[in-house]
Amino acid sequence: MKVLKLSAQGLPQSWISLEQAVTHYAADEVRWEVGGQVAVFRGGHNAITGEQSIITVNSIIGTQGVPRINPFNLRPGLSNSKLFVRDRNVCAYCGGNFDEADLTREHIVPLCQNGPDHWMNVVTACRSCNHRKSSRTPEQAKMPLLYAPYVPSLWEDFILRNRRILSDQMEFLMAHVPKTSRLLV
Repeated sequence: MKVLKLSAQGLPQSWISLEQAVTHYAADEVRWEVGGQVAVFRGGHNAITGEQSIITVNSIIGTQGVPRINPFNLRPGLSNSKLFVRDRNVCAYCGGNFDEADLTREHIVPLCQNGPDHWMNVVTACRSCNHRKSSRTPEQAKMPLLYAPYVPSLWEDFILRNRRILSDQMEFLMAHVPKTSRLLV
């Protein structure tokens, strides 16, 4: 289980472990929290009061400080699993819906024709269509794209990179994705 760590301003920073979240709580770096309670950690007893220390962790925390980097300048890393989620496991050429094991990363302008390996030049394709298109462009292969590629937003990237998102975390992230996002379909 991961906790969604946000900046104090509410921008996603990272997915962190429960243990990392406890460290933020113990260091008094958590400025606000939303979402449901996901864990309770019990520590030692205070020598003076006899009370046991307890840290309750929520699924979404906002931490103090200003991020060292501007998250809007970040380009989300490209991986096959994130690409397949972005494209909803739908082949860009035949429109079929496939299991991840039957999909490939397909370069619109092939690498052998100096096509770049980035979000705007890749789509999801089934193995059959990828093989049929081969090292040609869609125009050369007479295989038009059924949808256009796009670079995921910061919010979409956080959804794409975690397979086990709690419902309150998903609700928070989905409230911020662009209205044109394929994740809303």
